[in-house]
Amino acid sequence: MYVKSRKSRLEDNALPEISLHTALKEWYAEPNDRFEVPLCNYVIDIVRGDLLVEIQTRNFTAIKHKLNKLVPHHSVRLVYPIAQEKWIVKLSGDRGDLVSRRKSPRRGTVEDVFNELVSFPELLLNHNFSIEVLLIKEEEYRRYDNTRGWRKKGWTTYKRRLLEVVEKKLFRVPSDMDSLLPSSLIESFTTYDLAISITKSRQLAQRMLYCLRLMGCVKPIGKRGNAILYSRIDT
Repeated sequence: MYVKSRKSRLEDNALPEISLHTALKEWYAEPNDRFEVPLCNYVIDIVRGDLLVEIQTRNFTAIKHKLNKLVPHHSVRLVYPIAQEKWIVKLSGDRGDLVSRRKSPRRGTVEDVFNELVSFPELLLNHNFSIEVLLIKEEEYRRYDNTRGWRKKGWTTYKRRLLEVVEKKLFRVPSDMDSLLPSSLIESFTTYDLAISITKSRQLAQRMLYCLRLMGCVKPIGKRGNAILYSRIDT
């Protein structure tokens, strides 16, 4: 478990010394792992025997080309963190003094991985590919810059800090992803029904069913009004 007290993080206005990516790599490491290994014109985060481990803290679009090149010939695991709890830390832009620290009301869940998985949902059909979701607690550091970040009123995110890994879930095959569909769903359902069942947005439900359809886990079977009806596919 990777944890530090709040006092040690913020005393003397100290900035986080390592990035979220680096901290997760240290947390995930096992004895005999190799790090930053050149392979096929890429640099691999962790090599564990025959397994290549890539840690992606941002959007999946940035790593899509790399995975498409590696997966046909190597066993690859993509590790993706989702903030179950997040604290927003604001620092002044000139000296880096602490302005505020507050807890974000947003709570991430495993289902949020579908927001990114839409970049390559069919990749999980390849037996060489797996994805591991880490639910974490983190701090997000922001600086004030009146020339940037207009959407956040001048506050721009420049670093994320790992506090703790709470839970992990490994998906090796499409049926593992299919298990995220609530058992409470009736035999046929719409994106709206799914959104209500998982208490998430309609947009996320749409992305979830899009991915599961391409993985062969659900199929469209008709319509209810203007909404597409889906059902599970027995595997």
